[in-house]
Amino acid sequence: MSTVQISASDVNKLRQQTGAGMMDCKKALTETNGDFEAAIDFLRKKGAKVAASRQDRESNEGVVIARTSEDGKRGVIIELNCETDFVAKNAEFIAFANAIANEAVQNNPASIEALSQLQIDTETNRGTIAEAIISRTGTIGEKIGVSKYEVIEGEKVVAYIHGNYRLGVLVALSANAAGVEEAGKDVAMQIAAMNPVALDKDGVDATVIERELEIAKDQIRAEGKPEEMVEKIAAGKLNKFYKDSTLLNQEFVKDPSKNVAQFLSTVDKGLTVTAFKRVALGA
Repeated sequence: MSTVQISASDVNKLRQQTGAGMMDCKKALTETNGDFEAAIDFLRKKGAKVAASRQDRESNEGVVIARTSEDGKRGVIIELNCETDFVAKNAEFIAFANAIANEAVQNNPASIEALSQLQIDTETNRGTIAEAIISRTGTIGEKIGVSKYEVIEGEKVVAYIHGNYRLGVLVALSANAAGVEEAGKDVAMQIAAMNPVALDKDGVDATVIERELEIAKDQIRAEGKPEEMVEKIAAGKLNKFYKDSTLLNQEFVKDPSKNVAQFLSTVDKGLTVTAFKRVALGA
């Protein structure tokens, strides 16, 4: 049992350094006889134990962060998960997610595993993102972790976050000219709302096309249309699918008289989308 008197100011100092709860800080200082370095190690070990005990828990809440590099030529999206909406709305949790996204966009890791080994400033020092996650798991008491990481590059990449960090979009455009940033935001909002399956019909997976054709044919036959008309009508329905579900062919939400491709051409001749990513929380 510790014989050292643990003052409220000592507890507060450790809280400021680690972000851990008051009672956890008091226990850490008591167990380590007031040794601050040992108390920090005590809390880090507690974090690892909490992380191990929470591995089987569901972590479907969290935040999605979309971020671009300073030169606007690369963008990343990360999804950082936790167990409850209460934690997801916490300013410190959101700041931690933003810090991870910052490291991702600056260092361009190839995978979530590589991302987890990047260095990041923690409450007390600089360590890996994986270590920071374990530490914060101990502080928060919930399972947290990065579940998604997406990257795109282009002449101009625009990021958009929708719905209180619940959905993130990246759009890569073919040129960086006057009005392209604003146009990119408009297209990103279109992607958030309409959830296109691909950039254009050439990007639609063959299995999706096959499924859409089979559904169309079944519907046509159910309507009693003659067999010789089935293929032609199904092809028409597939074209309608491309119009509704591929980004460049969709009606532009802000001006339905144009599709997205036509809208972009009014901003800058030949301007188009070269890639996009859409990440929805928990999807």
